[in-house]
Amino acid sequence: MKESFKKNKKGILLMFLSSLCVCFGQLFWKLSGEQGVTLILLGFVLYVIGALVMLVAYRYGSLSVLQPMLSMNYAFTVILASAVLGETIAPFQFLGIVIIIVGVILIGGSDVE
Repeated sequence: MKESFKKNKKGILLMFLSSLCVCFGQLFWKLSGEQGVTLILLGFVLYVIGALVMLVAYRYGSLSVLQPMLSMNYAFTVILASAVLGETIAPFQFLGIVIIIVGVILIGGSDVE
């Protein structure tokens, strides 16, 4: 597992950054209904940055490790919704977040060549 992380470290970090950009972009879209055009545009900018960072990430890691990391978007979205919008995280949502994280670790750690 450590070897897989070392081999894909830069790609993994970039993919996390990509996921965060996309999630914040979506959050700004949600908030734009109350705030107007500025947040819509900021959301688009973050979404595009996230997509571009994802493309760069693929240069620095195995597809079989990096692609499953996109599922972290679901976990980040639930956490952001709770932290920023005050939404409650239901027990099954919390369990889902844990399962996603464990799954990403297991898939990413099993990269062999």
